[in-house]
Amino acid sequence: MESKERMYQLLANLIMAITACVCVLPFILLFSSSITSQASIIKHGFNFIPTDISFEAYGYLWNDAAKIIRAYGVTIVVTLIGTTVSLIITTMLAYPLSRKDLPLRNFLAFFIFFTLLFNGGLVPLYLIYTKLFDFKNTIWSLIIPIGLTNAFFVMITRTFFQTTIPYEVIESGKMDGAGEFKIFYRIVLPLSLPILATVGLFQTIHYWNDWFNGLIFLTDSKLFSIQNLLNRILLDAQFLSSMDFGTAQGDLMAAVPTQTIRLAIAVIGVIPILIIYPFFQGFFVKGLTVGAVKG
Repeated sequence: MESKERMYQLLANLIMAITACVCVLPFILLFSSSITSQASIIKHGFNFIPTDISFEAYGYLWNDAAKIIRAYGVTIVVTLIGTTVSLIITTMLAYPLSRKDLPLRNFLAFFIFFTLLFNGGLVPLYLIYTKLFDFKNTIWSLIIPIGLTNAFFVMITRTFFQTTIPYEVIESGKMDGAGEFKIFYRIVLPLSLPILATVGLFQTIHYWNDWFNGLIFLTDSKLFSIQNLLNRILLDAQFLSSMDFGTAQGDLMAAVPTQTIRLAIAVIGVIPILIIYPFFQGFFVKGLTVGAVKG
């Protein structure tokens, strides 16, 4: 029996090791290629070990270091505010929907689910947030449109409340004289750390990687998020390399390493998430443990 358990443990460890390699190797290849000269990439392709180490791509990006730091600051502020407000709205909307005594519960649930399948399109979205709310060239245009809440997150949070939190616990809170809000933040939320961590993680990644809102709502470069700024730098580099200026300066501009710049941009964009994720993962595992019901 012990040999079977040992074989099962060995097989499980092997599968997890292979899965980890599949996840890690692309990042190693990405970073290795970003510090390789463009000529080497064109000649030899992408390699895990750089054949000709060159930091010319990072040197090119260093010219915009001040803008990149400011863009990081904008992205961090947007991610923190957006994720926090999104969790508040999602939980406060999902909790009433999980209560069977809520009037018009089915209608409201259908109304939310309907928004998951259909939307008004880009033109009404742009007109509403620029003409009605005047969010153009404001930081709120990076937080509120297309991201503040999501019908899918509301539905899975509602399902978590229904299946995980016994109604008897809520009734006991009422018997102790607690009101609805006190039951919500003193009983329901502490038992909901797993779903809060899960939704929070997805929303954090969404806000960090979002570029669409900045593309349609921002023209002021001082408000660009890191994704918008890096995309603008890449487009500028591609433009310079494609133009024929017919001079020595033009030849120098045409030599801009667009391939490695693209890779370096990806590294700069993903490194903060890779650094923060292990700490968030620890909180995520702790939330699973705290939210679990002991048998």
